[in-house]
Amino acid sequence: MSYIPSPKQAEELIKQYNKEPFHIQHAQTVSKVMGEFAKEYDPDHADFWRTVGMLHDIDFELYPEQHCVKAREILRDLDIDEDLIHAVISHGYGICIDVEPEKYMEKVLFACDELTGLIGAAALMRPTGLEGMEVKSVMKKFKDKKFAAGCSRDVIRKGAEMMGIELPELIDKTIRAMQAEC
Repeated sequence: MSYIPSPKQAEELIKQYNKEPFHIQHAQTVSKVMGEFAKEYDPDHADFWRTVGMLHDIDFELYPEQHCVKAREILRDLDIDEDLIHAVISHGYGICIDVEPEKYMEKVLFACDELTGLIGAAALMRPTGLEGMEVKSVMKKFKDKKFAAGCSRDVIRKGAEMMGIELPELIDKTIRAMQAEC
């Protein structure tokens, strides 16, 4: 019988498959952001959103060339719920897998995964980190293709479009989610 792990159980799973502190921190950040978005869009299922955020890169460290494909296998072997698996792997749509984000939560994950990386990189460049960060400073970094070059601007733009919001609004919501207290 399949199950849906709690966010805490998901964090333990991530740590079984990822040893690099960066990957664990990224999972924690995306989980937090997903939880904050859930407060607005789906408050009754915030733990599910957080769990999906935590598990979204479960396979990335071990299988970067088969990202999302291996996640499906790992999560099925762990008897994880199919809805959760779909949500996790759909963030790689058009990049490494052909599973399209369908639910709003999946579209949020698609958009925010890359965006948290860009915002996190911008925060590292500031003496105050995330504190006081404004949309305009992130937009400036967004336009600089050399800055955090590994963060796909096309994916972020497409994610905002999928969500039905403008890019500055997505950036603002994501900054605030990253700044939120747990």
